[in-house]
Amino acid sequence: MTMKLAYWDIRGLAQPIRLLLEYTGTKYEDKFYVCGEAPNYDKSCWFDEKHKLGMDFPNLPYLEDKDKKLVQSNAIMRHIARKHNLCGETEEEKVRVDMLENQAMDFRNGFVLLCYGDFDNMKQGYLDRLPSILKQFSSFLGDKKWFAGDKITFVDFIMYELLDQHRMFHPSCLDDFRNLKDLLDHFEALERIAAYMKSDRFIRTPVNNKMAKWGYKKE
Repeated sequence: MTMKLAYWDIRGLAQPIRLLLEYTGTKYEDKFYVCGEAPNYDKSCWFDEKHKLGMDFPNLPYLEDKDKKLVQSNAIMRHIARKHNLCGETEEEKVRVDMLENQAMDFRNGFVLLCYGDFDNMKQGYLDRLPSILKQFSSFLGDKKWFAGDKITFVDFIMYELLDQHRMFHPSCLDDFRNLKDLLDHFEALERIAAYMKSDRFIRTPVNNKMAKWGYKKE
């Protein structure tokens, strides 16, 4: 049965989920909600049906998988990953996955605050802090191929998206972190990922929604 993934017509929180669905060869369809233009950014397309979908905690993104309706992006990622043994196998791998899942969300939340907030006044401070943040991820990865070890796990999909967004935001930000750049290269070389990125289904832009100060343009 085909799953349904619903989100705004942007990368945002749904992009790692799309990448994971593609990598696992899961049949799914995208349902896109479209935010209105400035100045009101009308979201009635979502709010008009939000509480009619029979979900415990109505939110975007959501995933329909047979009789299950899931929200919260990391819960969705784990749901898919469990089906394909992509949550880590050893105790050490599972601990690394658990830590990085949450650390990545902190990283993402900080970037979202910049992109949707007082961008012009916050940008330089964010850029000043970014190398130390990336250094932590680089040290955590070390000489491993993937963040948990030799085998890819769902957190690699989350981190790929975050690092790629930052590479778009500040192209030279990864220049001092060879292992992070290698991880992006390894990820993009995965057969199903490479095919997806070449397809017309792949969303390269926009990264964020229309009210953001960065990443809102469709290019």
